Amino acid sequence: MDIDDILREVDPTFHAIPQEKRDLQDLTRAWVAERCAPELLQWPANDLFERVNENIKRQIEKVEEMTGDMDPKTNFVLIVLQTELERFKYLVRSYLRARIAKIDCHTLHYLSTDDLRSRLSEMELAYATRHQALLHNHYLSSFLSSFPPALQNLNDTAGNVTMIDAPDLDSAVFVRLLRDTAVEARDVDVDSSTGGQENAIYILRWSDAKPLVDAGSAELV
Repeated sequence: MDIDDILREVDPTFHAIPQEKRDLQDLTRAWVAERCAPELLQWPANDLFERVNENIKRQIEKVEEMTGDMDPKTNFVLIVLQTELERFKYLVRSYLRARIAKIDCHTLHYLSTDDLRSRLSEMELAYATRHQALLHNHYLSSFLSSFPPALQNLNDTAGNVTMIDAPDLDSAVFVRLLRDTAVEARDVDVDSSTGGQENAIYILRWSDAKPLVDAGSAELV
């Protein structure tokens, strides 16, 4: 169940909201979640970014057509359109930069398994693959070539010690419950479970919060 299903349950008029406004809401939620989560989240489904990019293109064309019109009413509409356009562009830029920063920091980690690779868009996957190839070639030419062949791999896991740097899944995050649900958390001495109420906000380890977020029972804030 995703966030649209949750909203449809609590608000039957949800689909009466224009698609453009719903896309802005989904983009904002994805942006907040991506900036709060310590690891890379799943790339938005349902062609969200394709629709957002298409809307941005239409808005740019409309602004260009209206530019130069001296009518005060038209100028006011132009200001509103430009403001809305900049809001969309800021969210897209900030969202993509947050994801690229995570990919740059843990490239090998996100390329290590099919499950992690599936979180990336096609362009992100191409970027990560090229980024890692360039980095490996740079290390080889700088110092790795002087090491024995067995020590030249950046993804070495010999001795049950992995060389792949991964994000800290125990980082603290804030979540807001979207419905009444049990909240389970690992404490220092003993695990705990409590009945959480809708709209309650908790601070949890990401490893404990992720199942709630994936199930659509909570969202990052």
